[in-house]
This record gives sequence, structure tokens and C-alpha cells, in this order.
Amino acid sequence: MSEIIELARRARVASYALAEASRATKDAALRAMAAALRANTDAIVAANAKDVAAAREAGTPESTVDRLALDPARVDGMAAGLEQLAGLNDPVGEVVRGYTLPNGLELRQVRVPFGVVGIIYEARPNVTADAAGICLKSGNAVLLRGSSSAAASNVAIVAVLRDAAEASGLPADVVQGVPTDRAAVKELMQARGLVDVLIPRGGAGLIQTVVSESTVPVIETGVGNCHVYIDADADLDLGLEILLNSKVQRPSVCNAAESLLVHAAVADEFLARALPALAHAGVTVHGDPTVVAASKHLGGADGAAATADAAPVVANAAPVVAADEDDFGTEYNSLDLSAAVVGSLEDAVQHIRRYSSGHTDAIVTRSQAAARRFTQAVDSAAVVVNASTRFTDGGEYGFGAEIGISTQKLHARGPMGLPEMTSTKYVVTGEGQLRT
Repeated sequence: MSEIIELARRARVASYALAEASRATKDAALRAMAAALRANTDAIVAANAKDVAAAREAGTPESTVDRLALDPARVDGMAAGLEQLAGLNDPVGEVVRGYTLPNGLELRQVRVPFGVVGIIYEARPNVTADAAGICLKSGNAVLLRGSSSAAASNVAIVAVLRDAAEASGLPADVVQGVPTDRAAVKELMQARGLVDVLIPRGGAGLIQTVVSESTVPVIETGVGNCHVYIDADADLDLGLEILLNSKVQRPSVCNAAESLLVHAAVADEFLARALPALAHAGVTVHGDPTVVAASKHLGGADGAAATADAAPVVANAAPVVAADEDDFGTEYNSLDLSAAVVGSLEDAVQHIRRYSSGHTDAIVTRSQAAARRFTQAVDSAAVVVNASTRFTDGGEYGFGAEIGISTQKLHARGPMGLPEMTSTKYVVTGEGQLRT
């Protein structure tokens, strides 16, 4: 028996006990895990320092190193997240619907755990605690496969969580780490029957690999090529605020805007405001010919008109460069933004249908008809009217914790909170009814 199959079998056994655990038991375990993280902060930070040093030695960009790094404040934040989970409603046992049939049978559809959940994720070791806590609260045993770049951190965190779970009366195997080598990951993806669902969290390459190669059912999460469309009837001041918040507030996350669309009727006025503002924020705009031309009209770095063959620049800051086809389909996760001018709302819809990843797309408009058409025609997990794309988040939606944001249509879509980490079963109660 391989190591992965053995881990999965142990997780399956542990899942039976966890599925029957009361809310009080699970919440006590979560609080114990939080306390254990705080008590072992020094050991966790020391293990993390090894990962950070190795990352820097390998030439990893500092933005990625920052996501990898832990300090006492970040460990405390992980603990606080587990405590927050303990305060949320337990989805297990919730009646989704229930009624009495004409023949007297009582029918209830109730939420139940998946059983064993595999999480495959990159870089950030805080996900280890978050995912373990969400799975425990929703009654699922979890197999955690983090990236090799965070191996020492994850080993330390998993050890702390397992000890705390066991001390609370749950099997330690409700939380297990999975080796990071490729053979182990491939075997995890093939463990159908032992692992009930896999959830990949990371870049497009990771997600597509899991979706394409896994025989275990997969909930696809994360990739966000999100759009902000400025309609002909938009409040342009509001549109600029929404665009900047969507792009700049935290550009490395999946709900950050990656593409700007502007209706031709307001393009000259809006781009004259937006391009300097984006440049001031350090954003490089990858524009279609109309956007590039608009940037040239705004002048060069010295305030003089840009020449036809000069690299177009805006306000002494980031350049406006000509976009190619790939730019419009790219999730940058950086201070880059594709931009295009469209002739109509319908053209905007067609552009989004072609390039959007189905995560979050927004319209800025004062027209109720335009808003209705946009929300009807754009088929994404979240469609936003007159607000930032950055609100697509479990915490912002009031769900509390989330395991990720699903961009598919089965089994869940959008931010996945605790209820989305369950399945259902039907409980049918009778008094001797027989079917005729």
C-alpha cells in the first residue's frame, strides 16, 4: 500500500468519527487549534524562516516571498481565523427542505459532510490552517498538499493542528499533510473512492493540471480575469473610483480587476481621467489601438505631445503599451491591466464572454436597463453593478470563512463558505408505507 493510499484510508476512518461529532466538540477543537498555534508561534516562525531563506536563495520574487513569510502577527491571524470559525453556524444537519408527502412520508433533505477533502495549494502556509479549520467545521477530514516552497512551514503547522485535534477528542487524522513530490500528488488525484473531492487553490497552471488529470471530482477555484465595464451612462467619477479599487487595492488576488472596457461614447473623457490615475498608481495599461492613441494625446513625460513613434507614456509613470490577443485573456495578478474601447454594451458583453474566466465582472452605469441587460447576459460567478470586483469574497459576503471561489457551475459557484463544503442526503421517515 502506497503512502498516499494509506493517508487516504486513515482520513476515511477519521471522517466517520468527525461526521458524528457535535458542534461543541468541533468548536472546542478549533479553539484548541488556535491556542496551540499561538503557543507554538516560535517553532512555526522558525520553520518558516527556512522556507523563506530557500525561496530567496532561489531568486523568488519578493512579492511571492511576502506571501510565503510568517511572523507572530500572521500566526496570530491564523489562530484568530480558527476562533472565528468556531463562532459560525454548523452547516451539518441543516435541513435544506422538508415536507410531508400525501402518503404521509416525512421527507427531509439535510446537509452532510463530503467525507474526505483534498486541498492542493501553492505558497501561502496560512492556507494550511484555514483549510484545516474549514474542513473540520464542516465535518470533513482533510488531506493538505501545500507547495514544496512552504514544506517546512506546513509540516510544523500540521503537527500542531493534529496534536490539538487529538487532545480535543477527535482523531488526529482529521488533518494530514501530503508529501509534495509529483508522484504523490498524481496519486492523490487518482484516489477516487477514498478522496471525495479535490479543491485546487493557486495559479491557472496548477488548477488546469488538477482538473485535467484528476479522476477524483474537482471543484475548480480561483482564476480571475475580472472586468470593469464603464457604460455610456456611467457616473465617470464613480467609475474611476471603482476601477482603481478593483485594480489597485490588492492586485495579486483573484478578484482584482484585470481588464477595463469603456463605451466609446465616454471613452475620451474617461480615459483622460483614468490613464493618469492608473499611471500614478503604477499600473501598466495594455491597451487596444484606441487606448494607445488616447495615451499619446495626453502627452509625454515632459508634458509635450508624444511623437507618433515614441513609446506612449502618461503622467511620468507607467507606460501604456499595445495589447496583443493574449493580454485580454490574462490574469496578471500584478499592476497590469488590459483595456479596450467598445462600441456598445453588447460589444462589452461579447468581449467578456470571449475572455472572462467567469469569476467576477462589473458594470458601472446609471441606467437600470443597462444594468439588467449586463447581469442577465454576463454568465460569471459574480456579476456586480456599481461596486468593486474586490467584494467577491466569503468574508465580504457575510459567510465568514471561505475555502475558495468556485468558477464552475457544479457543485458550488462563487465564494465557498461552510455550507458549500457539504453535500446532502434525504432522510425519509414513514409508518409502514408501501409503494403500490
